[in-house]
Amino acid sequence: MRAWLFAGQGAQRVGMGQELFDRFPEYVAAADRVLGESVRALCLDDPDGRLNRTRWTQPALYVVNALACARALAEGPAPDVLAGHSLGEYNALLAADCFDFETGLRIVCRRGELMGEADGGAMLAVVGLSPDAVRALLDRSGATDVDLANLNTATQVVVSGPAESVKALRAAVRATPGARCVPLATSGAFHSRHMRPAQERFAAFLDTVDFRPPRIPVIANVTGRAYPADGVADLLARQIAAPVRWHETLRELIRRGVTEADEFGPRPMLRQMWESVRAEPDTVPQPQHGEPQQGEQPVPGPGPVPVPVAVRREDPAVDPGPDSVRDPAAARLGSAEFRQDHGVRYAYLAGSMFRGVSSVELVARLGRAGLRGYFGAGGLDLDTVDKALAELARTPGLDGRYGVNVLHDLTRPGAEDALTDLLLRHDVRHVEAAAFTAVTPALVRFRFTGAHRTPDGTPVAVRTLVAKCSRPEVAAHFMAPPAEELLRRLVARGALTAAEADAARGLPVAQDICVEGDSAGHTDGGVSLALVPTTAALAARVTAQHRYVRRLRVGACGGLGTPEAVAAAFVLGADFVVTGSVNQCSPQAGTSDAVKDLLAALDVQDTAYAPAGDLFELGSRVQVVRKGTLFAARANKLYQLYRGHSGLDDLDEATRTWLERDCLRAPLDQVWKQTCAHYRDTGRDREIERAERDPRHRMALLFKSYFARTNRAAQDGDPAERANYQVHCGPAAGAFNRCVAGTALEPWRERHVERIAELLMTGAARVLDERLAAYTQAGPHPPTHP
Repeated sequence: MRAWLFAGQGAQRVGMGQELFDRFPEYVAAADRVLGESVRALCLDDPDGRLNRTRWTQPALYVVNALACARALAEGPAPDVLAGHSLGEYNALLAADCFDFETGLRIVCRRGELMGEADGGAMLAVVGLSPDAVRALLDRSGATDVDLANLNTATQVVVSGPAESVKALRAAVRATPGARCVPLATSGAFHSRHMRPAQERFAAFLDTVDFRPPRIPVIANVTGRAYPADGVADLLARQIAAPVRWHETLRELIRRGVTEADEFGPRPMLRQMWESVRAEPDTVPQPQHGEPQQGEQPVPGPGPVPVPVAVRREDPAVDPGPDSVRDPAAARLGSAEFRQDHGVRYAYLAGSMFRGVSSVELVARLGRAGLRGYFGAGGLDLDTVDKALAELARTPGLDGRYGVNVLHDLTRPGAEDALTDLLLRHDVRHVEAAAFTAVTPALVRFRFTGAHRTPDGTPVAVRTLVAKCSRPEVAAHFMAPPAEELLRRLVARGALTAAEADAARGLPVAQDICVEGDSAGHTDGGVSLALVPTTAALAARVTAQHRYVRRLRVGACGGLGTPEAVAAAFVLGADFVVTGSVNQCSPQAGTSDAVKDLLAALDVQDTAYAPAGDLFELGSRVQVVRKGTLFAARANKLYQLYRGHSGLDDLDEATRTWLERDCLRAPLDQVWKQTCAHYRDTGRDREIERAERDPRHRMALLFKSYFARTNRAAQDGDPAERANYQVHCGPAAGAFNRCVAGTALEPWRERHVERIAELLMTGAARVLDERLAAYTQAGPHPPTHP
């Protein structure tokens, strides 16, 4: 395969394009119209030294690169894939027919104007240090306002920030053995957080432009992955303030099987980088599995970083998959077999959140980034879930990397069967099961539909089931094969074929068990330090007992809000991690801005336990936000009233007044009528019939209406109900807030879900590497007694 690479700003020189202008007079005439002057004179004569001013550099270089590309297309075949460094990306998109020559030039002119207005910034090329080493140097030198702008190779990085800070960093680089630096001739802090005002103005301009889908794959600077069909404007806008992931881009080309790269530009700038990356020992072409996913990948891979042997749980015989080259250290954490089975680049999942808080947008964005999230189907009607699944199915770039939550509901035994019918109709391959205390027929039917045995007799399931459990005895049910009687019943009613049931006898109900520690879910206040190793040991015994071909895998969730917490989960023996609360405070989460503002202000102590609305009568508890809302206190009081009284008639007048005024916001009779209507509309008339016979059950249903209303109020951001917001959240949110304080991710609008994943996983890899290095350098501890 062959790639074309287009150079960006810095490749310009006086005299560029001389051999091209006469060959393409129509392009030159169009450029003159757009620029309002002669592009030939600008490039060949450089009047007033404008060729090195950003406003003029960018359109001039775009024109020359475009003419060189036109010549190449006239003389030979088009390439298989395209990429461009910063400004050069516009030429790559032009070659992919995303816009015509003149439209591209108008875009580049506006970009040059906006970037040319930036002043007070500086850029510095650092050679001889890895991105991680440069980050460490920034931390040590106190240059917290300097960003990594260009990640060109494993040992070539450009930083960008205020001029004084960059100047101070120069001294630190020069004092570092093996490192050198070169100041770049720029007036602005390009590709850094300091360009966000320009990014916003540029995004508004791009909204006026119609883009076509790329006809040839173009690797985006922002993501290091191929542009999606409908994401050109978004990625171009973000590129101004985001780092250029050129190292990642070149590795992606090699992953795709590119063996030959042609450079377009007035000066040779990219060829040496290409050769450098090709020479990296772990850079090998990988087979393709469909069109690569897209999405922002904010923290780039720093090249191979040693990972402590103690936490490498992967089987070396298992191919970790093509995406593992993204960040080799982070990609080695956990189980390689897990990554392969789930088609993800990290042993990382984003768990579901109730009533679509884990939204279509959230799981789609993760899927395009090579990760997986689970759509929060719990609490939603089937029509809503149906529409969500249809939208996910037609979203480009996902390649099946999404799942759906199945939440157990004791009050609606038929709901699981109906949801399973829907999942199978949409051919959903991945489910997260939560709040189950036992294996149900619906879960078995989902898991083993399509299961079969290979010619050598090995049982294979084509669907994954991640079972969230907070008790080892519950986990044991999911680790075992389905009960024989259950399989016979499913076959008898045609829910499974005999062949599917036969394969199920040799497989666990869930290959992956996620241990729920202290979190926002139905966790029983579990402690991961105790649960994860205990469940991992159980999984090893059950694997041996049933002689499974593949070992059972155990993941961890709950409290995972920092890289250190994620690192600890892997040290405990987790094969994968699942995040939850941290994703609720992302732009993609399906809840209100008011809730996200609330979450972004939490500290680690700002949550409390409250009754779970779906399992209210059983006393099950979930963790919720305490700061800024009275929900936890009021919900706990409702449960105390339920436990201590036989019905609403037992309540004293003061309590009834409190209920109507502060909780239910309406007279009890009116709330009961609304409650009855809800249960009848959802086909649960039996609940109403039971309530008519049992005053205590009537009280429970009426109290549960408070939980439903407060959940909706929070998702809708109803300001009149702010004191009653029910927001499920664990302490991980507060920990994450502290982790990102003072960084680019402090504002929640910057916390895109894939950026959260990248921060946690690459950070965990660095933490483990640093801890192991510190431990081994310290040597054995001296005796404390003579």
